[in-house]
Amino acid sequence: MDTLTTSTEASPLDLIDSLDVYASDFRDRIVSGYNCGTAEKDLDADVSVALSWIPGGTARLRDFSYIAPELPELIADKCVGCMECITECPDTAILAKVIPESELERTANVILGGNLYSLDRKQLAKTTKYYDVPKKKGIEGGYFFLTIDPARCKGCAECVVACGEHGALKMVAKTDASLMNARTEFSIFDSLPATRREYIQDKVLADMMLSHDAMLYTGGAGSCMGCGEATAIRMMLAATGFVYGQQSVGIVASTGCNTVYASTYPYNPYEVPWTNSLFENSPAVAMGVRGRWDQLGWSDKKIWVIGGDGAMLDIGFQSLSRMMMSGMNIKVLILDTQVYSNTGGQASTASFVSQEAKMSSVGKIHRGKSERRKEIAQIMMMHPDVFVAQTTAAHINHFYRAIIAANEYPGPAIINVYTPCQPEHGIADDQSMIQAKHAVDSRAFPLLVHDPRKGDTIASRVSLAGNPASHEDWFVNADGTQIDFIHFARTEGRFAKQFDKEGTPTPEMLKAQEDRLKNWHILQELAGYR
Repeated sequence: MDTLTTSTEASPLDLIDSLDVYASDFRDRIVSGYNCGTAEKDLDADVSVALSWIPGGTARLRDFSYIAPELPELIADKCVGCMECITECPDTAILAKVIPESELERTANVILGGNLYSLDRKQLAKTTKYYDVPKKKGIEGGYFFLTIDPARCKGCAECVVACGEHGALKMVAKTDASLMNARTEFSIFDSLPATRREYIQDKVLADMMLSHDAMLYTGGAGSCMGCGEATAIRMMLAATGFVYGQQSVGIVASTGCNTVYASTYPYNPYEVPWTNSLFENSPAVAMGVRGRWDQLGWSDKKIWVIGGDGAMLDIGFQSLSRMMMSGMNIKVLILDTQVYSNTGGQASTASFVSQEAKMSSVGKIHRGKSERRKEIAQIMMMHPDVFVAQTTAAHINHFYRAIIAANEYPGPAIINVYTPCQPEHGIADDQSMIQAKHAVDSRAFPLLVHDPRKGDTIASRVSLAGNPASHEDWFVNADGTQIDFIHFARTEGRFAKQFDKEGTPTPEMLKAQEDRLKNWHILQELAGYR
């Protein structure tokens, strides 16, 4: 390995032939050098740098335990094992396993020297879902062991919000003692065997993240606290890995936030092969990869293109359209933030009318974004035989069903996902799930599925299932509150200047509301509701 890292005659083939050795050396020498702060002075120029290669999963060696003052804590007697906190965490920092009852004593003896430490009191939940239901089926009851990885957790508290009315999680102050306890508990968790397949309920899609095969995104990425994009990527990989296995998928990524936080040298959170192409041409690169994989007999492997709305709706739109027309078995995940987050928050063609962004500021003359939003879902439906879904990570079953259907579909598929961006949307770190649900309820971002296998007409192919009051203009809460686009806009900083001191919306805000209703009416018509 010394020859590979120091010799000017080393070739890429030498590196490939010694890939396992290379990966081990990378983790032991290069990552550790960055972790302890000596890399800049002590590390030689490396072949991996020249080739832009980072082994899979190195981000799991990154430590974020110093950046937040609080950690989540489980209140075990309130936990129902719903898995929503685990699903929504953008950093793979909260994980769970189901431990069969008979294994508890062995676990205590082998790992803890006969002392269950605080697990029996704090981290083990005896739930109906994993204890009582399996027993009724003749399966041994299991204890739900939920733990926090303090090295991955950034303290965004989205897991607490996701837990919602159950109240089984709370944020507690991070002290030396609590940090040590969390590290001990996670070490115990990490040493336990994977959850047995019989505890993972196929009909409960959130259970996928109990499976080892679903853990294809390690966390440790440099994304913002509470990042909506990271959750969507984790869930896409979880659904693909769970159904098809860990070696089943590769990624071609467009330049954007997703490539920055996932490849800040030497940290890579992916356990799958991936490559970053230019901002505009990842669909074209994916066509080349797909063609080569098919030549090698790898036609069953899934390839996913990942890009933001800027990459897919703007500069890369032609490449995306051409890929869809090719009929190739390629899937696309659009991370729709309605803004160019990676380059400072400029407006994109996915931005909403009246939204404030760089180059679409709100002032005396210019009043925010004036162009209507480009609706990529409708455009993609007009390409022949393309599977299309519009979804959010907050709608867990809808999201997972969309990914599963896209993977099953024998051709091009596009999944447009609403991905809140905390700094650009002007929302709190823990609000990604809440705001995504609000976007759907308010018609800002309706859920839809277009499946060409369902029939020969648009109405037979399009489903608006999952949207509240889908035959009405607006959804109205039980208390009589109309959840319209103005209601949604009041909750985000990017629309703050479109309301006066009394909260009255500007004409531009009213125009934005009209735009969202027009879009909703078109979708209703396509689905055969009008």
